[in-house]
Amino acid sequence: MKRPLTITAAAALSLLALSFTPAAGAQSGGFAGPDNLRQVTVAEAMELPEDTDVKVRGYIVRSLGDEKYEFRDDSGTIVVEIDDDDWGGLEVTPDAHVEITGEIEEERNGNELDVETIRRAE
Repeated sequence: MKRPLTITAAAALSLLALSFTPAAGAQSGGFAGPDNLRQVTVAEAMELPEDTDVKVRGYIVRSLGDEKYEFRDDSGTIVVEIDDDDWGGLEVTPDAHVEITGEIEEERNGNELDVETIRRAE
């Protein structure tokens, strides 16, 4: 009689533990306050050295294929690379004002921005 009770208690504990485990693919939360990233314009980003961490605000105006997009602000355009898993479920149009954080990469055709995060701009 004790054996079924032990199995039932173990099963109940397992189910309880699973109820507190995030679902597969679920986004986890984090800090949502000010950071120490330097906010720059696209024109400034084009002149910065490789591996500089920056924040830019503007618009993704078109897809260039292979996870690359044309990003624009009032000072110019830059190619940004946004990995599929960095979108975090966000969908944007060319009219959506976004804030991007990332790292400058030097390429043959000029600097690009390797995106770490993207979100709607406030």
